[in-house]
Formats: sequence, C-alpha cells, structure tokens
Amino acid sequence: MAEFAFDAPLFQENAWVFAAVPFDVADEVDELTRGRQGGFGSVRVEVTLGPTTWRTSFFPDKTRGTFVLPVKKAVRTAAGVGPGDTVPVAVRLLDV
Repeated sequence: MAEFAFDAPLFQENAWVFAAVPFDVADEVDELTRGRQGGFGSVRVEVTLGPTTWRTSFFPDKTRGTFVLPVKKAVRTAAGVGPGDTVPVAVRLLDV
C-alpha cells in the first residue's frame, strides 16, 4: 500500500479548488501507477484533510507539471481552510 503525507497550497481555478501535489510525490505516484491510470491520466486515491477522509482522484495538470487534488467545499468547510492556505494532506493510492 502506497501512502504519502505532504503539505500543499490550495488554489482556486474557476469554480474548483485544488491542492497541488509536490513534485517529488507526483513523480513517485506516476511511477507507481503508470499503466494503471484512469481516464485523462487520473489516479484513484483516498485522502484525509483535517477531519474528513474521502475517495477521489489526482488529475494531471500539464500547466503546473504535477498532479492536482480537487478539494470540495464540504471538506474545506470542515477543516476551516480555503484558497491561499497550505494544508496537511494524507493520501493512500487505491490501485497499487
């Protein structure tokens, strides 16, 4: 089971809020999941941010050169965070 913990800044793009995955973590995730990634290069993950744990996917962001993690409003509200904040994230890869 592959697990990672990192701090990531939240940023807003249109109506969505994302956390950018650090480059070193993204490189390792890409290596571990190559050939098993879903549509658009997505990677299924289980994430914990603050008091909330949920399942979602990392998505590749060619502009940033890393994966991004969508963080829904209910998660941000429960953790008391928003765009511009740096948040601690724990991730478990689901398809490894």
